[in-house]
Amino acid sequence: QVQLVESGGGLVQPGGSLRLSCAASGFTFSSYAMNWYRQAPGKERVLVAAITSAGGSTKYADSVKGRFTISRDNAKNTVYLQMNSLKPEDTAVYYCNAYKRVRSVTFDYWGQGTQVTVSS
Repeated sequence: QVQLVESGGGLVQPGGSLRLSCAASGFTFSSYAMNWYRQAPGKERVLVAAITSAGGSTKYADSVKGRFTISRDNAKNTVYLQMNSLKPEDTAVYYCNAYKRVRSVTFDYWGQGTQVTVSS
């Protein structure tokens, strides 16, 4: 079955770094765009970073531009989120998402999330 398993979250001090990973299985990873979302307590889930299926194009939320980098390894069925210069406002549960649209049919898969806490 389809699985997206995030890892790499944890507690980090402001200014620190973390690298999130999302291992995918059960679907053709290389044909899906991959996204990282986050949800802070009491707030909506928002898109943080996105990468196209072949990895040729990325986009970022304004709040993380220049600090976060999304990448993927299609040979390993894994997407990454390198997070640098972390701020307390980056604290959230981070979710991995796989997305593909074929004509009118949408394929949309989610991981269980990994907690990132930025605090001194």
